Amino acid sequence: MDWLTRMNAAVSYIEENLVGDIDHDKLSKIACCSTNNFIRMFSFITDVSLSEYVRRRRLTLAALELQNSDIKVIDLAMKYGYDSPVSFSRAFQILHGVTPTEARTDGVMLKAYPKITFKLTIKGEKEMDYRIETKEAFQVFGIEEIFKNEAGLIDPDSNVEPPDSLRKPSDLWDDCHANGAYNKLFEDSGGMPSFINPELCHVHAACDYRETETGTFPYMLCAFRTSDSKIDGYTLAQIPAHTWAIFPTGKFDWDDCGKVLGSLYKRIFSEWIPTSNYEQVGSLDLELYGGDDKQGYVEIWLAIREKASS
Repeated sequence: MDWLTRMNAAVSYIEENLVGDIDHDKLSKIACCSTNNFIRMFSFITDVSLSEYVRRRRLTLAALELQNSDIKVIDLAMKYGYDSPVSFSRAFQILHGVTPTEARTDGVMLKAYPKITFKLTIKGEKEMDYRIETKEAFQVFGIEEIFKNEAGLIDPDSNVEPPDSLRKPSDLWDDCHANGAYNKLFEDSGGMPSFINPELCHVHAACDYRETETGTFPYMLCAFRTSDSKIDGYTLAQIPAHTWAIFPTGKFDWDDCGKVLGSLYKRIFSEWIPTSNYEQVGSLDLELYGGDDKQGYVEIWLAIREKASS
């Protein structure tokens, strides 16, 4: 089953379970990747989070039922997984701009979000730099936080608030710069190992390098452990031997960092992975940073393996 078939099969499973529960384990099996990896790919490719897509689809179907049946609002709220008609009405009004009762009025304007379908479009208008390297196992250490991943995927009530209300890895970066933890980690790093470009910075990021509770993922501001590293008080993570696909950004202004990384991730997941002979291993990835005070440079490292022959 190729990448496009798996992604569309996963979306079909979600569509079939908009009324009811969406099982993370089943979704993972259908997509042939970790749930976290599917969620990240979905978000980067479509520019909408998976939880927001699920919320929009459920409320689209709910609006159609309001206009074409006599179902009670309280029954509709329960059908689409909301704990109360109040939380359902609030979510409905945020999306459609009217209450469920007003949605039954002739001529009222509502929003409809159709099912997403993944297609491969070969553009070829811009080259994409990458390299493949195999590395032995290594260790990283640093400041770890566990983040919620798409809290509204199963529980629609938890996604009534905008997704931006969830704490993000960028918030951890901001905190560490503000409280001095970044500078301390830089000082404690002890330099760079021989297999890493010495021109890069000493502090980087690692994501999804170990299992955590369902609906969460680990993220770490990290340094590579060397014989000179001071690791006391930090979280230590073992990174197994892997083949890595490494994608450089080129230099950019630091203010544009989020935009540049998002664009590169989108190209990786929508252009490189579907057309290459490789697939990602789990959802492990590293972001290696370089540059100076004015301009940045990042390498995205994805753990990969060759695709099994069909």
